Amino acid sequence: GDILDYYSRTDGVWILTRNKQFYKTNNEKECADKCEAERNFTCRAFLFTRKKLQCLTLAENAKMTVTFTSTDTVLYEKRIYLMQCKKGIGTDYRGTEAKTQTGIPCQKWAEKIPHRPKYTPEKHPNAGLEENYCRNPDADESGPWCYTTDPAIRFDYCTIPECENQCMQCNGEDYHGEVSRTESGLECQRWDVQEPHMHGFILKHYPEKDLKMNYCRNPDGELRPWCFTTNPNKRWEYCNIPHCTTPPPVSGLDAQCLSGKGEDYRGRIAITESGNACQHWNTQFPHKHGWIPDRYPCKGLEENYCRNPDGEKKPWCYTANSSIRWEYCTIPACDRTEQGIAGRNNVSVQVALTEKCYRGKGQNYRGTTSVTASGKKCQAWSSMFPHTHIKTPDRFPDADLRENYCRNPDGDSSPWCFTTDPNTIWEYCNLKRCDDHRDP
Repeated sequence: GDILDYYSRTDGVWILTRNKQFYKTNNEKECADKCEAERNFTCRAFLFTRKKLQCLTLAENAKMTVTFTSTDTVLYEKRIYLMQCKKGIGTDYRGTEAKTQTGIPCQKWAEKIPHRPKYTPEKHPNAGLEENYCRNPDADESGPWCYTTDPAIRFDYCTIPECENQCMQCNGEDYHGEVSRTESGLECQRWDVQEPHMHGFILKHYPEKDLKMNYCRNPDGELRPWCFTTNPNKRWEYCNIPHCTTPPPVSGLDAQCLSGKGEDYRGRIAITESGNACQHWNTQFPHKHGWIPDRYPCKGLEENYCRNPDGEKKPWCYTANSSIRWEYCTIPACDRTEQGIAGRNNVSVQVALTEKCYRGKGQNYRGTTSVTASGKKCQAWSSMFPHTHIKTPDRFPDADLRENYCRNPDGDSSPWCFTTDPNTIWEYCNLKRCDDHRDP
């Protein structure tokens, strides 16, 4: 096929890189030949300027450095270095995953501590042994692997999803394909611009979401990948991306305790922190909701167990109490010792006392309450769903607009938040003013 078929093309983009070589060529194909023949470094991309017929071979691509606009320039990036998935056993995988399936950071291939490697960049120059990225230099049947930074574990395999013709697993949260049109055919708006639609998905706030170019993504736990559109009259729309036929990759054992926000928690606790029994996920009584297990096959929405399908601060559930829609659950932390539990419990009691009230108008309130006075969940400040707004962390850097915590960035009478209820834009929060008087 055409040599340019192995490259992804982007018009009007320049990337900043120190490792580059200049060549005089007549067209893009000749420039691609220079990239293939480059011996000064591994050529991952090239820039071609139409007016000057100038060719720049590059050691870096847009995933590795900064980009800016340049009207007369075309950027061509080798697709193999953009792929975050593997074909077959992944001998040609050149993605940037750098931790094992159990989460241990990889050792750099060129280093000898803590493990002396058998496979090095010098011995295997064509195996892509760069930095500490997962690779498969020995054609291991189990796929890409790496030496680990744990002295007790010499090597382990990495969790790399299968490439399957631009398909998606689960709800497409890990989709890294290049579809850039919506299901009705509208072109997607670039994530790094605010026209025609302003939004809160700022790249630096979502570094792990791969919000590249104008590709369809699912950064907020929607049903499937979507994008803002370039049509001023249509804010956003889902993209038509097929489901993969192979099962999703297994990322280690499902957690039975709380690690991070507990998004991988798959234990059987089914009672909230205040003692309410959880409602079954596959029922709509007493509370109607959209977290239907069939729609979210990888979220572990089994029975009535506490889960965190939407990136909340910890696992939660709808309650069987008709007057309380939802509550957080108390899940034991994975790293707690008995002494640690006792010590942290003392701290949590103190924090809970300060979180439940605010002083003055609450402009200095920095607690973690994220429920409104009527019991609705708060929308994350950086999200534009279900409500579009301008109260973003960028615009109010001193207001501590983290997560979906109640805040008062605009000097209202008390802390408030946008709600996740499409029919209610905002509400004051379930907080009381602190009582300043002291008992005699």
